[in-house]
Amino acid sequence: MIIEYIRYKVKEEKRQEFIDDYKDASKELDASDFCLAYELTECEEEAGQFILRIEWTSTDEHLQGFRKSELFPLFFTKIKPYFENIQEMRHYKATVVSGRKN
Repeated sequence: MIIEYIRYKVKEEKRQEFIDDYKDASKELDASDFCLAYELTECEEEAGQFILRIEWTSTDEHLQGFRKSELFPLFFTKIKPYFENIQEMRHYKATVVSGRKN
């Protein structure tokens, strides 16, 4: 598994539209065999700062599988208006440092 992080800076008046468009685009993520999980979060201290976290089966399956699938054009059409708002878009691998309390 690999984790893609995408950081966005979105104008305040576009925040809800951004969330709604990603909610709609999540249909394609749900339909992809390569997407394991995703989460869109917004910064509490600075409204309009978002991080999208997507767990992919691998970087290659994200780039060569999902992005070359029939799902990607529809997904990209929905989020394309925010492409210029991206501050970072990278793949990360997990380390041995992790924990979760329930």
